Amino acid sequence: MGSAHFAALLLCACMFVSGTVAANQNGNLTRPAEVRIGALFTFDSVIGKAVRPAIELAVADVNADPSILWGTKLSVLMQDTNCSGFVGTIEALQLLANDVVAVLGPQSSAVAHVISHAVNELHVPLISFAATDPTLSSLEYPYFVRATQSDYYQMGAIAAIISQYQWKQVIAIYVDDDYGRGGITALGDALAKRKCKISYKAKLPPGAAKITIKDILMQVNDMESRVYVIHVNPDSGLNVFSAAKSLGMMSSGYVWIATDWLSAVIDSSVHGNPDVMELTQGVLALRQHIADSDIQHAFLSKWNNLTRNGSSYFMHAYDSVWLVAHAVEQFLREGNAISFSADPNLQAKKGSSLQLDSLSIFNSGDKLLEKVWSANFSGVSGPVQFTLDRDLVHPAYDILNIGGTGLRTIGYWSNSSGLSVVAPESLSSSALDSSVNNVELHSVIWPGQTSEKPRGWVFSYHGKPMRIGVPLRMSYKEFVMQDNGPDGVKGFAIDVFKAAISLLPYPVSYKFVLFGDGLKNPSYSELVQKVSENYFDAAVGDIAIVTNRTRLVDFTQPYIESGLIIVAPARVIESNAWAFLKPFTFQMWCVLVVIFLFVGAVVWILEHRTNTEFRGPPRQQIMTVCWFSFSTMFFAHRENTVSALGRFVLLIWLFAVLIINSSYTANLTSLLTVQELTSGIQGLDSLISSSSAIGYQVGSFSRNYLMDELNIAESRLVPLNSPSDYARALELGSGNGGVAAIIDELPYVEIFLSKYCKFKTVGQVFTKSGWGFAFPRDSPLAEDLSTAILALSENGNLQRIHDEWLSGTECAADNGAGSNSLSLSSFWGLFLICGLACLVALVIFFLRIFCQYSRYSNQVEAQFPEPQQILNRPARLTTIKSLISFVDKKEEEVKNALKKRPNGSQHPSIGSTEAQSTLPPTSTA
Repeated sequence: MGSAHFAALLLCACMFVSGTVAANQNGNLTRPAEVRIGALFTFDSVIGKAVRPAIELAVADVNADPSILWGTKLSVLMQDTNCSGFVGTIEALQLLANDVVAVLGPQSSAVAHVISHAVNELHVPLISFAATDPTLSSLEYPYFVRATQSDYYQMGAIAAIISQYQWKQVIAIYVDDDYGRGGITALGDALAKRKCKISYKAKLPPGAAKITIKDILMQVNDMESRVYVIHVNPDSGLNVFSAAKSLGMMSSGYVWIATDWLSAVIDSSVHGNPDVMELTQGVLALRQHIADSDIQHAFLSKWNNLTRNGSSYFMHAYDSVWLVAHAVEQFLREGNAISFSADPNLQAKKGSSLQLDSLSIFNSGDKLLEKVWSANFSGVSGPVQFTLDRDLVHPAYDILNIGGTGLRTIGYWSNSSGLSVVAPESLSSSALDSSVNNVELHSVIWPGQTSEKPRGWVFSYHGKPMRIGVPLRMSYKEFVMQDNGPDGVKGFAIDVFKAAISLLPYPVSYKFVLFGDGLKNPSYSELVQKVSENYFDAAVGDIAIVTNRTRLVDFTQPYIESGLIIVAPARVIESNAWAFLKPFTFQMWCVLVVIFLFVGAVVWILEHRTNTEFRGPPRQQIMTVCWFSFSTMFFAHRENTVSALGRFVLLIWLFAVLIINSSYTANLTSLLTVQELTSGIQGLDSLISSSSAIGYQVGSFSRNYLMDELNIAESRLVPLNSPSDYARALELGSGNGGVAAIIDELPYVEIFLSKYCKFKTVGQVFTKSGWGFAFPRDSPLAEDLSTAILALSENGNLQRIHDEWLSGTECAADNGAGSNSLSLSSFWGLFLICGLACLVALVIFFLRIFCQYSRYSNQVEAQFPEPQQILNRPARLTTIKSLISFVDKKEEEVKNALKKRPNGSQHPSIGSTEAQSTLPPTSTA
C-alpha cells in the first residue's frame, strides 16, 4: 500500500475516532501501573472463537505471575474486524488512538498489509498470530511480527507431498486476496524447485457465492490435472468441498490437498462435525506441528475447563501475549519509559474536523521491537524464537488424512528433515534408524475410499477423442500412409503407436488427422508447432527428435534409431588381367621385393658358417638366397635354420609375411566384389569443402541442419521428394542438374538402397537421434507411452513390427566408401620391426665374428716366430680379403683351430697339411 492509500484510509478512520488525546504520564523511570495492548480479529470466525478466550487466559496468567511485569497490570483492548478489510482498518486505528504499546493480530493477511503502514508510522509492533502471507516478512513492514508459521514453509511441505507421489502438475484453488495470492506464489516457487508446476490458478472472489464457486469448479473439472491444492479462508472454505461433492469431484481419481485452514475448521469443532467429515473424505490436510511439552499439558488442562474448541492458532495467540509481556519486561528493566508524542505529520492536519492528532507515536517503539525480536522462551506452541529472516524457528507441519469420522496423521514435514513418519523433534534429538525414516508417509485413503494412488490427471477433451496429427507423406510410405481402413492411416509408426497405447493401464480415445497438402511431404517442424499450439493433442509418425523441437514439445522414448548419413553414386569395379596387382600400390610392391631379398640375405649371412644348406658355389648360394626369400611368402621354404639368430629373424619375418598375405587376400576380395564411388565424395568433410549440389528430403530437418550447423549455402541444396527423385538426381550428377550426394535420415536411406543398388552410403551416421511421438509440454501421456515403448522393445513386439514393415531388402547397403590399394603407410611399422630384428641379429653375429677373428689371429702369431712372420707377412690376416675369408670358413673349422695350443720351437711347416689348414690363403696386400 502506498502512503496515499494509507492517508485516505486514515481520513476515513478518523471520522469514527473520538478526539481523545492520550496523556503522557510516564516520563519518569518508574514502572507504569498499567500497560495496554490491543487485539484485532474477527470475533465470530473459526479462528476468532478460539483466539479470544486464549488471549484472555494469557492476560490473566501474566497478571498472576509475580516474576513478570511485577507491579504493572497488563490489559488488553479488543476490536472486532467483522471479516472486513475496511472495518478492520478502522478498528485498528481506534486501538492505536488508545496508546497501546503493541497490537495482537490481525488474523487476516489483507488487513495486516494495510495496518502495517499505520504501525510503521506510529512505531507500534504488530504481532500477528494468524496472518501467514509470506510477503508480510518483507522489509517494507519492519514493525510486523509473525508469531505463527509463514505459508512459505507450508507450501514447501505441499510441494514435497506432490513430488513424493510423482505428480507433475496441480491446479491451485485460492481466494483472490493478499493471503491467497501470496501463498500460491510461494507454492509455485516450491513446485518449480521440484520440477513440477501449477497448470492453472482458479481464483475465488473473497466471500464468493456458492454458485460462483460451482461455476469455477466446473471449469477446473474440464482440465487435465486432477490434483487440487485449496488455499482459502476457514470460514468459507467448506463451500468449495460442498460444490465439489455436488459435481462428483470427491470421487475416485481426484486428489485434494488443503492448507491448514481445514485442520483449523475441524479442530474448532467439539466432537468433529459429521457434515464436515462427510464433505472432506479422502482429503489431505496440513496442520502446524506443535510438539508435546509439560507447558502445553498444563495449559491444555486449564483450556479444557474453558472450552474444547481450538486449533494451533489459539496456542500462537496465547504465546503472543506472553511474547509482548516478556518484551515489555525487558524494556522496563533497562530503564525505558513508555511515552507517546504527537506525530508531526498528523499535527499539520490540526484543526481539521477529522481530529487526526488523536494518533500518537510510541517514542520507544523501536526499542520494544528489538526486545520482541530477541525473545527466546518456551511457549505452549513450542520455542518462541525468531530467525534472521524474522520467522519462527523450527517450522513443521502434520500431514493429515481425513477418513471416517476423524483425522489420521500419515506423516510430518519439517524444514530441516523433509517428509518423515517420525515427529520432527524426535528426528532432531536422536539418530534414528535410517530404515524407519526411509518410509516417508503412511498409506492414504483417497477420495472414493480407495488406497490406490490416483494417477493425478485425465484427458481434458470433454469426452472427445484426442486429435492426433499424422504427416501425409508422398514417399517412404512404409512408415505412415493414408488408408481406407477405420483409422484412415497405417504404417510402421502407426502400428508402434497403437501397440504402445494398448499397453496403457487406462483407455485412450483418439482419432488420426492427416497433416499435409497431398502434393509433397509436409514440414515436420510445422507439425510439431501445431502440437505446441494445441491444434493437435499429439503427433504420430516418423518425427525426428531434434533440439529445436524439444524446446516446443515433449517426445516419447525413441522407437527407432535414426541419424543423418550421406548417399552417393557407386559403380562395380570390372576385373581385368592385372587385377591381382591392385591390392598393393607400385611402391608397396617394390618395397616388398627389396625386403624379401634383404631378409633372405640376412638369413644367409647368419646360417652360412653353420648350415651346409647355405654353402656351396657362389651361383648356388645366390639361387639359395632368392629361393629362400620368396618361398617364405607361401611358407614353402625347404631350408632349415640351425642358428639361434637365424631362427629369431625367421620367426619375426614369418609373422610379417602372415599379415601381408592376409591383407593382400582381404583387399583383393574387396576390390573384386564391392562398389566404388564415382562422385569423388569420400566423407562429410570432402562434401562440405566441395561446391557440389547436395540433395535433401522435403519436410526433413536435414535442410536446417545443413545450413545452420554445417554452414552449407542454401544455393547448394536441392529439395527432393521421392526415391525416384533421389535416383534421378544422383545419376545426373552435380554438374548436370542433379546432385553429387544426398543427406537424409538412416531409415529412409536403408529403404532407398534396398531398391536402388547403384548407390551406396559414404562414411558413418554423423548425427545420433531417433524418432518419437510428440505431445504438448508436461503431458503425462508422453511419459506413460515412453514406458510402453520400452515394454514393446523388451518383449520383442517392436522388432516384430519393424520386420513386418521394413524387412525384405533386395540388396544390402554397404557403409564402406570404396576400397583402395594398400600403400607402404599401412605396413611401415611391421617393416620397421623386421628391420630392427635383422639389424640386432647382424650386430650380434658380427660381434661374435670379430671376437673369434681376434683370438684366431693371436693364435696364428703365437705359432709362427718373428722371422717366419716376416717371411709370410703377405699371408697374415690383416686385410679385408683375409677377414672375408675368415667369415667364409665353417664354424667348426674355426673352433678346432682355436683349440690348438702353441708347442715352443716346433712349428709346422708352411707347406704342410697342418699349416695349410691353419693359415688363411695368401693375399696380395
